[in-house]
Amino acid sequence: MNHTNFFHSAGLGMATGLALIVAIGAQNAFVLRQGIRGEHIVPVVVVCALSDAVLIAAGVLGTGALITTAPAAVVVLRYVGAAFLMTYGVMAARRALRPQSLTTSQGPVNGGTKRGPAAALTTVLALTWLNPHVYLDIALLGSIASAQGVQLQWWFGGGAMLGSIIWFSSLGFGARFLRGFFARPVSWRFLDGGIAVTMVALGTGLVLGA
Repeated sequence: MNHTNFFHSAGLGMATGLALIVAIGAQNAFVLRQGIRGEHIVPVVVVCALSDAVLIAAGVLGTGALITTAPAAVVVLRYVGAAFLMTYGVMAARRALRPQSLTTSQGPVNGGTKRGPAAALTTVLALTWLNPHVYLDIALLGSIASAQGVQLQWWFGGGAMLGSIIWFSSLGFGARFLRGFFARPVSWRFLDGGIAVTMVALGTGLVLGA
């Protein structure tokens, strides 16, 4: 088989993965905020990338097809995820009402109470795995991967995984360039206000079955 086919499948996988990942959502909003605050960026980015790798691999292996045949599980995840998103949205709204700013040029961003690594990782894991839409993405990726054929499906999956790594690394580590802007409390008010609206909207959408 021509090597061009391998790279084409990998490129298609990367483009498809990025199309599903690059969107305003709970996970991306959290990674962006952690990047601006300069807190636990490496473990948060690693957890996001590893979670995506596991989910993408599951899709390539055909797990996505099994998920679509278990609507009850998706319903449970929908309501649990909605409750979590709305709770996080309320927390972001409270931060928006009491914004803070950078205290030093080298210290962590104080846009709210500093959280430990365990709390940050627990939050990002919940935002990733309690989102029922991610399992629909698995089914989509799995169907496109299977269409590539046995020899190319893992090239497609590998491309999607690489896209995930590039995106979360760019989002997490690139956010530091926004720290000057977020040195002002009003900037945190807008960010946390936007996050609050996003989280509540996503949670409401889940409850309504959107």
